[in-house]
Amino acid sequence: MKAVVTGGAGFIGSHLAEELLRQGNEVAIIDNLVSGSPGDAPKKAEFAKKDIVRDDLSNEMEGAGAVFHFAADPDVRSSATGSEATFNNNVVGTFRVLEACRKAGVKRFVLASTSAVYGDASVIPTPETYPCMPISNYGASKLACEAYASSYAHTYGIKSTVLRFANVFGPRSNHGVMFDFYQKLKRDPKKLEILGNGKQEKSYFYVSDCVSATMSAFRGQKAAFEAYNAGTRDKHTADEIARLVGSEMGLSPEFTYTGGDRGWAGDVRLMLLDCSKLEKTGWSAKIGFEQGMKLYVDWLRSR
Repeated sequence: MKAVVTGGAGFIGSHLAEELLRQGNEVAIIDNLVSGSPGDAPKKAEFAKKDIVRDDLSNEMEGAGAVFHFAADPDVRSSATGSEATFNNNVVGTFRVLEACRKAGVKRFVLASTSAVYGDASVIPTPETYPCMPISNYGASKLACEAYASSYAHTYGIKSTVLRFANVFGPRSNHGVMFDFYQKLKRDPKKLEILGNGKQEKSYFYVSDCVSATMSAFRGQKAAFEAYNAGTRDKHTADEIARLVGSEMGLSPEFTYTGGDRGWAGDVRLMLLDCSKLEKTGWSAKIGFEQGMKLYVDWLRSR
């Protein structure tokens, strides 16, 4: 099968492209390299430096059996101040990728979505049936992308799979709370500023488990459209992550706080997903949180 990976030089997309190649697929990557790195795109993949919002994608889509759409603006925090950019990169970009799929006759579409579509959920762990009420522009943009994936599945027969990811971390990630803490401690090993009050509690899972979750949902889906939660069964506070990152760096910094129960506008205070639907496809997470944290910090240290 020929598989197209948008954002295939980025964090999750590059790992996914490697796995698709390992499974014997032909892989074409589309990435504008704004946040991705050409060195992270696997060498055996065809690569096109293109912007999904502006450029013609027909050549890359030709002959594709599936498109894995992982190109996006993933920053929840910046979506509050850069709302138009978030809308264009995520919603317009997804629409244009789906249109390219339709015109090329691509019959499978996989969308990287997010737990942020649920907003401040009152049911924890949160199932896929919980009403989606995002509290961030990022979450709203991803929910709009899901709606388009559903409409194209039912209108044009493009079988669509949506993955609502918990927070993903691991090598090649250059954003998120762990990356932020590591960079701050590199600058000042004695003091660490934590956004909010440090009590925000969320689920995190390692990038290899994210990739295997994607492939398991892709293989296991029966209906024209399905959304799957993907994460782990545990959650961790910002304070706990700060202590673990500091410990892996051999540091015991003093914590300071910006205050409030959210780190930024649109920050979800509590997130844990019910992943039983995905687990019924045979998937389970393999990398524990502390093991994954050590692997990630080791990678950051080696850069």
